[in-house]
Amino acid sequence: MNSRFNFIGRFFLTLALGCTLAIGGAEARQSRSGSGRVIVQREANFGTYVTLQLWIDGRKVADISRNRHYDRLIPAGPHVLTVTSVPNTRNFAPTSTVLIVHPGDLYIFTGGWDPDWGVVLRRADAIAEY
Repeated sequence: MNSRFNFIGRFFLTLALGCTLAIGGAEARQSRSGSGRVIVQREANFGTYVTLQLWIDGRKVADISRNRHYDRLIPAGPHVLTVTSVPNTRNFAPTSTVLIVHPGDLYIFTGGWDPDWGVVLRRADAIAEY
């Protein structure tokens, strides 16, 4: 009788695991089809001890330090990307860029310095599908 319960337990465990994987795969495909990929990197001469701080839609999403970048899927639609430097020793105001994300597209930005505006995002010319 113990082996029968062991078999039933394994059967339901395998069934639950299979359902979880199937649902997870469907959600991953659905989220990828309704989102675009955003990559934000920083210029090499941004500063050794200066971090590029990235905000998307008013929410801080990354502190990009030397030799690092931000690479995520974000939902399709309009978004506001805002950047500033940390520390902000020259008291520049954060700068923002409006981005309209289309499903399946790739958007690449580089954060750098502008003498008049402070930290700015420069968009790569080519938009590719990922």
